[in-house]
Amino acid sequence: MLRTLPDDDVRAILWRYADRYDLQMLVQSARGVARGPVARLVAAGGRNSHEWTPEKDELLKACDEAGLSAVGLDVEHGGFIEGPKNLALAIVAFELAWVDAGAATSNLANFLALGPIHERGTEQQRAFYMSAAAPVPGGEREPWRGAFALTEPIPYVGVETGLLGGKARVAVWEEGQEPILQIDKRGRFITGMGFADFVSAAVDSADERIKGSCMVILEKTDPGIFDRGVPARKLVHQLSSTRDPVFSLRVPASRIVGGYTVINGVIIPNFSHGEVIEAVFRRTRVTVGLMTAAKLLSAIEPVIRYHRGRFRGGEGIVPGSPRYEFGLQQKEDVLHRLVDIWATGEAAAALGFEAARVFDELDPIERQKDAFFAERGIDRGRAQMKALAKISKDALEYLAQSHRRPDQRNTERYDALAADPMVRFVLLDAVANVICPAVKLWNTGHGANVMREAVSLVGGYGITEDCPGFLGYKWMDSQLEATYEGPEAVQRRQLSITMTNELFLAQFGHWTTEMRQVASEHPGTGACTLATAMQLWLWTLVTFPLADALAWLLATRQQVLDVLNLMTRGWENPVVAEQLPTLAPFLMDLCHVQTARAAGEVGRISAELIFGYRRQPAPDGHGLSACDPADGFKSSEDVITGIAATAHIDGHVIEADGSHPVKAGPCAGTEGLEPFLRMRTKLDSCLAGARLAKDRAAEGLMRVMIPEALGYPL
Repeated sequence: MLRTLPDDDVRAILWRYADRYDLQMLVQSARGVARGPVARLVAAGGRNSHEWTPEKDELLKACDEAGLSAVGLDVEHGGFIEGPKNLALAIVAFELAWVDAGAATSNLANFLALGPIHERGTEQQRAFYMSAAAPVPGGEREPWRGAFALTEPIPYVGVETGLLGGKARVAVWEEGQEPILQIDKRGRFITGMGFADFVSAAVDSADERIKGSCMVILEKTDPGIFDRGVPARKLVHQLSSTRDPVFSLRVPASRIVGGYTVINGVIIPNFSHGEVIEAVFRRTRVTVGLMTAAKLLSAIEPVIRYHRGRFRGGEGIVPGSPRYEFGLQQKEDVLHRLVDIWATGEAAAALGFEAARVFDELDPIERQKDAFFAERGIDRGRAQMKALAKISKDALEYLAQSHRRPDQRNTERYDALAADPMVRFVLLDAVANVICPAVKLWNTGHGANVMREAVSLVGGYGITEDCPGFLGYKWMDSQLEATYEGPEAVQRRQLSITMTNELFLAQFGHWTTEMRQVASEHPGTGACTLATAMQLWLWTLVTFPLADALAWLLATRQQVLDVLNLMTRGWENPVVAEQLPTLAPFLMDLCHVQTARAAGEVGRISAELIFGYRRQPAPDGHGLSACDPADGFKSSEDVITGIAATAHIDGHVIEADGSHPVKAGPCAGTEGLEPFLRMRTKLDSCLAGARLAKDRAAEGLMRVMIPEALGYPL
């Protein structure tokens, strides 16, 4: 039986940073800020203002002192984490959002502004702005903070990132001198504008001497108008600054992110704004998804405490009685719903941290890819796509070879493909292109719905400012996270495109086999159910409507893999090893619960698609063609007793006078759908044991020990 809630040692193994001392220290630093100054400000009513107040500004300084403001910076520019930093930023977002996602957004908005510069900026731009953003020990200099300005107000383009109302023109261009640009842009819902020193703004050309779109860096001291605008009257994330700024500034052309070239008197940005934001968003959306995951997991402890203490103090409720000890936990409903919330939180966190690790692995390989093409003079666009198509064929060959027995492989060819970084890049890129929108879509969209369940489990208390764990605030905040950096519809559209990549589908097929193997060794995880659901998804695959179903599968698969990793590596840590005998079965039960729910979603969506596009039979000429004459059944009574009565009950008959039983129409047939029906039936039968697992997990919730008080103020 589960004894305690999972601790930091368990989480470090689950999310694969147990061997990273720097990240473990980062967890403690971020937690100190979240459960200290952030929690105190929320409890004091700091969210009750749209303005950027001195108290909110103090949170930025707390982040500076804790090193959180430097997490995303390279070491040579004032950072302290070597190598890729996606997992580090994910950890910071998770810990801050455990208490308040607005505080997390305030800290991360700076990295969003630096993102275009880091991913596509010139060496000079990276060195200047990232160094300026680094906090200086002793406070000798205030670090620069940035804002990312893409969204524009109606009637321009709003959230449509392909069209821009912001414009760039050539203001002055003297012979032999650098051009000076006139930038005009109005922003909408721009995070960090209350304190930004610089802005990464997306603009389009309004001058024939500038080609296309670009991102440009604006500074508050540039000549012209740098108006921070009015605060957005938002209901969520109030600890971050969101305003509608207005810019009309003159800046040198060297502020174009990534630089430019001049051909025939035309300024050609090296990167369009679309190329820049694609590189940025595919990473930063992961951290947004993890914010909602943190909310779900943070809800477990306060809800348990509330349920157990619900009746204490009431007349006749004495210590030792079931009502005193278990309170609402005597009811199956609250236990099962909390199990669902916990299972969703584990799956969301597993998927989010896996995405962060994928991008950590992808970052250096992507730079190798850029160098590979630069050496061969292959420019971006069609030429690069053609080259990547050839590499993709090699990658498919590698996948096929890697899943053969060693004695059946072409060893020389296999080793060559395995050592080819370009093969590794296209494989990893195919996964990254799917997993990023999946995290954003499922964690925030489905997570927001589940967060409402958490709020409902504490009754009216849940929608008060006094709710333990700030659950009401977190529920509202999750609505923004489902929209921030691209709403669900955008993520679903992107996912529906990338999930049909043959490289991804080939890997997905192998993941299905992998889950079968897991099921053979650990049937309690529900991996067999998941494998069958994955098989059904692949059979049904018809793009857009199945994007949500895929996100369910990916999250659950990663949850299973994380628990297996804990069961394998947990024995290396004495603290975790002591917990494993009770913790591992509980986490496996959560996996089983989640696999059943994922399988249910896949089955539901697939059935809707398979049957939903078939014509509904009606009692007209076409529909009645599926019915049989009633006289025919009567003549068969000697062979099958009762067949005539049964046929009339089902309504599949036409009387001799042409009349028909009163109903909407004959039932739809299933001709040609036998493969689907077999898989659907198999999937349903694979749910065996899922409810037993939920019952065991619910029993664990009743017995688990929790701290006497929440780790941060109410």
